[in-house]
Amino acid sequence: MHIHKLEKIWLVFGIGMLGVFLLILGISTFSYGLEPPSAHQAVNMENLYDTPPFDELGLNKLNDKEYEAILTAYVFGFNTGDEEFTVPVGSTVHFKATSPDVVHGFEIPGTNANMMVVPGIINHVTYTFDEPGEYLILCNEYCGVGHEIMQTTITVK
Repeated sequence: MHIHKLEKIWLVFGIGMLGVFLLILGISTFSYGLEPPSAHQAVNMENLYDTPPFDELGLNKLNDKEYEAILTAYVFGFNTGDEEFTVPVGSTVHFKATSPDVVHGFEIPGTNANMMVVPGIINHVTYTFDEPGEYLILCNEYCGVGHEIMQTTITVK
């Protein structure tokens, strides 16, 4: 098989540029200490509601204007415990969620609070509510035929 001289030059040039790109990417990754996120926390799905923090669903006050909201996303609903989520204006809420069944979404429209709720993984998102009102929390990941009714609210007063 005969390869033309110009084709050989372009092949060497292309492979060389690929090598330079990978070398620069590797050096910058190690020099900046970049790595994929790996600090996820797993939860045993067989006894999900007996395992902390999901053994006490609801809103927990951490300090003056900081709260932790523990919830689970299940097929066509959010389990927030027996209480409604109500926080004062200016509060920071740390949401922790998981799912006992399939992948769900967690989104508060109009904010940057958005995450995927993966079964068996404790998923986190934090948001500070600076404006009063009722904020809709909905599932933005298709999870089945009743997906459009999957929602709950958080009230900021």
